[in-house]
Amino acid sequence: MTTVGRKDKIDLPELGFFDIDAKVDTGAYGCALHCHHVEIIEQGGQSVLSFKVLDPSHPEYDDKPLLVRNFSDKVVKSSTGQAEHRYAITTEVVIFDTKRTVEFSLTDRQEMKYPVLLGRKFLAKHFLVDVRKVNLSYKLKTSNL
Repeated sequence: MTTVGRKDKIDLPELGFFDIDAKVDTGAYGCALHCHHVEIIEQGGQSVLSFKVLDPSHPEYDDKPLLVRNFSDKVVKSSTGQAEHRYAITTEVVIFDTKRTVEFSLTDRQEMKYPVLLGRKFLAKHFLVDVRKVNLSYKLKTSNL
């Protein structure tokens, strides 16, 4: 198993985001991605999920909404213990030069320090967490440049 620290930088290539800060959270079950303006729109007779990732103050922010045809609708227990409705998407994550397909629930994490949360479902059977470490994957990636 690979050791990951308490935070790292990941790539979401299918969404066009690279070196995005992610918090590793063994207390969370699933993964979450900070989004806003989340809505279902009609496009070509199909329902499409439209959303914007990150905040305007983030250096990687692009005001253009992302459009996803394959999404789900689920109830997720938030960090405060409240059940809330969220949409979820599946996309590719790159960490430690490895690509994995991951489900992210879309939520407003504006008040949180990290736009991405990586939970136990992502970590299990692949990573050991050492809370003393940070950015191990990112350091490996940038040392290979």
